[in-house]
Amino acid sequence: MRVLHILDHSIPLHSGYTFRTAAILREQRRLGWETFHVTSPKQGPCAAADETVDGLRFFRTPMPTAAWSGKPLLGELELMRQLERRIDELIVQLKPQVLHAHSPVLNAIPAIRAARRHGLPVVYEVRAFWEDAAVDHGTTQEGSLRYRATRALETWALRRVDHVTCICEGLRADIVARGIPAERVTVIPNAVDAEAFDAGAAPDLALKQSLGLDGAEVLGFIGSFYAYEGLDLLLEAMPDILARRPKARLLLVGGGPQDAALKRQAETLGLGDKVIFTGRVPHAEVGRYYDLVDVLVYPRHPMRLTELVTPLKPLEAMAQQRVFVASDVGGHRELVRDGETGVLFRAGNPVALADAVSRLLASPERWPALRAAGRQFVESERTWRNSVARYQAIYRRLVAGPVCA
Repeated sequence: MRVLHILDHSIPLHSGYTFRTAAILREQRRLGWETFHVTSPKQGPCAAADETVDGLRFFRTPMPTAAWSGKPLLGELELMRQLERRIDELIVQLKPQVLHAHSPVLNAIPAIRAARRHGLPVVYEVRAFWEDAAVDHGTTQEGSLRYRATRALETWALRRVDHVTCICEGLRADIVARGIPAERVTVIPNAVDAEAFDAGAAPDLALKQSLGLDGAEVLGFIGSFYAYEGLDLLLEAMPDILARRPKARLLLVGGGPQDAALKRQAETLGLGDKVIFTGRVPHAEVGRYYDLVDVLVYPRHPMRLTELVTPLKPLEAMAQQRVFVASDVGGHRELVRDGETGVLFRAGNPVALADAVSRLLASPERWPALRAAGRQFVESERTWRNSVARYQAIYRRLVAGPVCA
């Protein structure tokens, strides 16, 4: 089986998107398939037309000229033209049997157009809807003309591909509600490589002391600071948490669009040294910071994006046997068994968040059972081997023959 994957961006950039992609590609290769990988101009400036990262070869697409960059609609049209030309070149060069386009729809449309010229089937993998991501990033408003047009474009693409995959049941229900036949939509759930995670190590005492966390009960979030993550809600809940658990401290590791706003909020709330912002840390060092945290917190806000999409972080926490609290948005409810593998609280409610965190900090005797159940869940239900195996029937049907090495 020869599959050309069409991607928004890839490693060496770090994001949940790139980590999912790399896991899928490695598992497909373990099955004996030939996979090829092209990234859109959104990968950014690249030194070469193709490069190998961690054993995976990625073909890069040139960025649009400066004349088009940053211009709404025109820039996106030029981005799609560039990617379509690159896909055409690679189809001739690599002779794939299937085109597999991954979100956003800006990748699906060039794939559909190129596939028609070459008589190839297209799989479109939806990880989130472009219109919902645009709302969260502040580039559009739900219900606006731009939002409706983007949603219509997404639906147009969904109706024209040969098969749709998505990462969770929430997205599948939305796709089917748009008139896509249920038999043409398959969930390939987020997963983890359980063997790559362990239970962590003892805290690095020097690092702990340097951050002012000696003797503290450490709450933590490690990742990108996007608005939908709800870190502002966590800061809002901190005074209440501190009133109940005076030794509590909040460790925020990472950065992103909300970085400055969160720092201002912490200052306004008078949290001072109760909240520690480390900034981004090297990927190889992330484990040392996880080892400092007693309870991880995933306080995602309730909105279409978080109700529909399942994140990777809770799965990674379970694989590492970490204790965590998460909001009860749909994406979390699909992953977390409340009170068994993690603890859920009412989304958007700072008092509910403070209650959940305080009760968990006060009940360390519950932690071993939570850790064990979380690890068992990912080992039995959420491994990449199990998830990626679902592609086999899809590809087999599309190429009208048995999957071959």
